[in-house]
Amino acid sequence: MNFITVFLVAVALGTDAMSMAIGLGLSGARWKRALIIALVVAAFHIVMPLIGLSVGSLLGKIVGKFASIIGALILALLGGHMIWDTIKPEVKGRPSVPIARKLLGDTKGKKSMHVVTGLTGILLVAGSVSLDALTVGFGLGTLKANLFLTVITMGAIAGIMTLIGFLFGTRLGKWLGEKAQLIGGIVLIGIGIKMLFV
Repeated sequence: MNFITVFLVAVALGTDAMSMAIGLGLSGARWKRALIIALVVAAFHIVMPLIGLSVGSLLGKIVGKFASIIGALILALLGGHMIWDTIKPEVKGRPSVPIARKLLGDTKGKKSMHVVTGLTGILLVAGSVSLDALTVGFGLGTLKANLFLTVITMGAIAGIMTLIGFLFGTRLGKWLGEKAQLIGGIVLIGIGIKMLFV
């Protein structure tokens, strides 16, 4: 497998991460947190193929399908929560912090979320969009490819595409205003559905 093929595979794997970043970016992103998420996504895209390679093809098919379902559900739930944050009625005296903003570290001192956020949330979201890389790892052993170069390329491309997604999503979010989080939620649900059926 030559470098161009590796690059194209890496771009294909990075599309879910980029779409996720656009969805979160629509709700506004602090660049420090966006960079952390991009680095975690990059790390997952390096580690997942290696795990897939070590797990093996037969067990990998079972684990891969199960992991894809979990990843899809995580993104769909996050998207649904973002939509609910947009349409739910305001409760007097109880300011809410949208889930996407909490995940991105933009809470402005408010505390009202009861979902997994912070580092655990980042790991769950980054892991959910990195599961395709696990599946790719199952076939790496049969390919004549430089393993180190392959996984580093996958990680770097995924990290860069995640940052591009955040940049695009943040700019688009400023233009869309209040509708941005609603659209971001729909994007994440769409990615979850795609992961389940494609």
